[in-house]
Amino acid sequence: MRKTTLPLEQMIEASGEAAEFIRLFSTSSRLMLLCFLSGREVSVGEIQEGLGFKQPGLSQQLAELRQAGVVQTRRESRQIYYSIADARVARILDVLVSMFCKGEEPPPAHASIEGSSSCAPTLGEMAQWAVITSDTGLK
Repeated sequence: MRKTTLPLEQMIEASGEAAEFIRLFSTSSRLMLLCFLSGREVSVGEIQEGLGFKQPGLSQQLAELRQAGVVQTRRESRQIYYSIADARVARILDVLVSMFCKGEEPPPAHASIEGSSSCAPTLGEMAQWAVITSDTGLK
């Protein structure tokens, strides 16, 4: 059984920020956009062409991500380029790719992080904190 070492007050204080951060990944279109930007700088035109997004929806999603501080822009002449600005986003995307895109089986619900060979090295501190195993009795 994994024991939480953070004080309850600290977890409560961080939970609002964590929930808002996780909300950025909550729609498939925004998640695909973040994955498309992962590890590179991409122009708006490349995003539209690669993902097939229409301009109004793409602009809205990019504005929300920019306002949250998770993407940054660079202007070159008339072209605007986007890239990931928050290292936490890259860490979360790595975890999501390892869980959903590489065909790996998820560990059983009762497995601890330490006992999981496929995910343990890629989980960040916040992701480790957020894992709740069935041993905790929470449902």
